[in-house]
Amino acid sequence: MHLPSDAVCPGIAIDVQVADSRTADARVADARRADLDATGARVPGAGQDRPLLDAARLADLLATARTGYRLTVLPEVDSTNAALARAARADTTTMVAATAELEEMARRWRAADGPRGQVLVAERQSAGRGRLDRSWESRVGAGLTVSLLVRLTVETALLGWLPMVVGTSLVSTVRRVTGVPAVLKWPNDLLVDGAKLAGILVELVPVPASAPSVVIGFGLNVHAERDELPQRSTSLRLCGAHPAVLDRTALLAELLADLAGALTRWERDPRTARADYLAVCSTIGRQVRVELPGGQSHLGTATDVDAEGRLVVDGRAFSAGDVIHLR
Repeated sequence: MHLPSDAVCPGIAIDVQVADSRTADARVADARRADLDATGARVPGAGQDRPLLDAARLADLLATARTGYRLTVLPEVDSTNAALARAARADTTTMVAATAELEEMARRWRAADGPRGQVLVAERQSAGRGRLDRSWESRVGAGLTVSLLVRLTVETALLGWLPMVVGTSLVSTVRRVTGVPAVLKWPNDLLVDGAKLAGILVELVPVPASAPSVVIGFGLNVHAERDELPQRSTSLRLCGAHPAVLDRTALLAELLADLAGALTRWERDPRTARADYLAVCSTIGRQVRVELPGGQSHLGTATDVDAEGRLVVDGRAFSAGDVIHLR
């Protein structure tokens, strides 16, 4: 289903669901037990003073955004991106957990009066994937792991800009809500003083006899301590954000509402994306190394992002690769 960009959409509906007969609290307790080390001791920082997402309050906070998205909150899932991709394809045979939820999302997505978008939030993600197929896990309460399934009205040729539109929106929200001076490294890693704060993964999901669906996933480090993070990573807490703005429920509502608005504006006028992105991209003007598939690399100065969203380094345009900022 395609809605016109100026359509008035209903408020967000919410489903707080569990994958089996146990309560959500029991499922989360299991997830938190996964944050124990081999001796049974809790990993430092895991689950400490980190309230669970308040799904009902999140729905109330999002209702005024009128995005037309449907929200599902789960205690645990293998990967929010993978789960939504399965829902888009109506593939219920490979679900690792929460089969009933996936089937319901798939049914709604195929319905003629289905939602404009489906949001899936998980307290814990056991098999998350990032760019370049990097794997990672999330701990309960440490951050936000979120995916959004949408159908967009922009031309397919412009979809290369989508990860950067998402990144621009997240940077804007983080700056506005928390005061943390986040920037983007091409194409869409959120950095603070060179350390990674958040990552984004956008995937196109071909669906037979239907317009392509797109899954937008992001993970944001909120409460994580240094010993819980990979090297060269950070969190909002470590960046000095005031505790009052680290309420994950309120923060997620702001992120999703702003993202919905950013996607609508982009659909209306895709030409605005480039200027907005360049204003927050710290890669431009930097000496960089672009690490390419196959072990090759290219050194040079990043000078621009072209109309297709490719990074231009000394006149050569790159559509993919791992960019390293050089000092």
